[in-house]
Amino acid sequence: MSSAFVSDPFARLLIALEPWLPHIVIVGGWAHQLYRLHPHAQPLDYPPLSTLDTDIALPERPRMGEQDIRSRLLAHGFFEEFFGEDHPPATHYHLGGDTSGFYAEFLSPLVGGELDRAKGRKATAQIAGIASQRLRFIELLLDHPWSVDFHSGGFTASIHIANPVSFIAQKILIHKKRERVDKAKDILYMHDTLQVFGARLPALHELWLTTVAPKLQPGSQRKVQTAPKVLFSDVNDDVRGAAEIAAERALSPEGIRAACHYGLAKVFGNS
Repeated sequence: MSSAFVSDPFARLLIALEPWLPHIVIVGGWAHQLYRLHPHAQPLDYPPLSTLDTDIALPERPRMGEQDIRSRLLAHGFFEEFFGEDHPPATHYHLGGDTSGFYAEFLSPLVGGELDRAKGRKATAQIAGIASQRLRFIELLLDHPWSVDFHSGGFTASIHIANPVSFIAQKILIHKKRERVDKAKDILYMHDTLQVFGARLPALHELWLTTVAPKLQPGSQRKVQTAPKVLFSDVNDDVRGAAEIAAERALSPEGIRAACHYGLAKVFGNS
């Protein structure tokens, strides 16, 4: 379908990526928004957190067709914005003519050390023509994704999104290295994801035990399992920051702390 007939920037991105939708996973804030479309989601009386960027995870060696992703993005009206000194440079893919600030960026797993044999940073990689940022624990988000049906105008697509257990576990595992404002937002993402699937916590616990935990090293498993105590034993600045982001919802810092402590214990606990 031609993107000229679709005004939704996210739908236009999906149209550009249509040949690769079976191989890529929507992660980050857009995955969180798309959870509301899943059959197991329960309705909530507040909108999901919105984000300007779409994070797209793809494997280091994806099974792609002859046309590369970059060529198709450019052909569908996207343009590149480059950042940093890495080779290739970190890249945002903006939709030309869009005034919302929407853009896409691609992520792939960082495996092994952060330096290559020549002592250069392994911060980015060229995959299927696009520049992908290499980050820790992206492989966790690529594994066992869920699917949702997305509709916008006359466009319909089945897309992969990170499953909520991997989504929350990855937030926990990278929490310490995040900037302060990102830590607060990640806590609110955890809180709201637990609410979206609040009626399915036992099923999420089973998914953790059978599918997600076995993919992690023992140290990473322990970090996830101890998160209720380490991150949510008391109200801290990150929790207070999450409450500030959700100020219009009148969430208290103690309410966020207690809900996260309870939900994470149910999903990642030993029993």
